[in-house]
Formats: sequence, C-alpha cells, structure tokens
Amino acid sequence: MDCRVVVEAAIPVYDVGSADEAVRIAISKTGDMLNPDLNYVEISMGMRSCPHCNEEMEPAFVAADEALVALELEMTVFNVEDEEHASRIARKEIGQRMQKIPLDIVEVETIDSEEDDTADETEEETGTDESADETDDDDLLPEFQDLMEEG
Repeated sequence: MDCRVVVEAAIPVYDVGSADEAVRIAISKTGDMLNPDLNYVEISMGMRSCPHCNEEMEPAFVAADEALVALELEMTVFNVEDEEHASRIARKEIGQRMQKIPLDIVEVETIDSEEDDTADETEEETGTDESADETDDDDLLPEFQDLMEEG
C-alpha cells in the first residue's frame, strides 16, 4: 500500500518585515534543510484558522521582526502496512533533516494502486514479451568467439 502524507511544520524566521517575506524565507529555509536527500517532498504554505471563529488567517505570525510560519510538507510513502506506518515513516524522514522544528501529521491518504494495474493490463494487451526481445538481440550481436576469429 502507498500513502500520501502531509506534515505541518512550524518554521521560525528572523529579521522579517512582512508575512509574505516570512513565508518566502521559510520555504527557502525548508528547501535547504530537505535538499538534496528529500528533494521529492513538496513544500507549500500551510492553512491556519482562528480557533474561535474559524476564519482563515495568513500562514505566518509576525511579531517584533520575527515570524512563525506554518508550512505543509507533502510526500508519498511506498510499501507501507497501514496509514499509521506511513505517518511514522514520513515524520521520521522529515524530522531527521529538520531538527528542532515542530512537526504534526495533518493528513494521510491511501493512494489507489489502479495505475499500476492498468499498466500491467496494457502490457498484456500489447503482447510485449521480454523473451522475444532477447532472441532478436541475440541475432543482431555476433558471438564473442566470432569476433575473436575476425580479429
């Protein structure tokens, strides 16, 4: 089973003047922490909402030229037992590269494996067979012994 896991991260940013600037710096900082090992993790702005009125807020809270930015990190985890297993793997992989950054699992979604099944069916319908390809290649390439006799 494969799963798509979304992890929320709280990224501290210093010496910023606006929320937009804080978000840009946080995304850059997160990319630096994750790359090159986890370059397949997608980074996007997190969504925050007021706990009292459920009104959407900016992903960055700025005070005294410092900010705390909510980012969402999304990755696909392959060959897992269940959604809990996928969330533990994602949290560990991301957490190892983002030490001292608070992380929280936001969403775990099972990915359908229908795409793999359709690829197998397409291969069967077209009749591609690797063994047939190998025999054709054998006819094109001369034997080692024949090459030695020519030289």
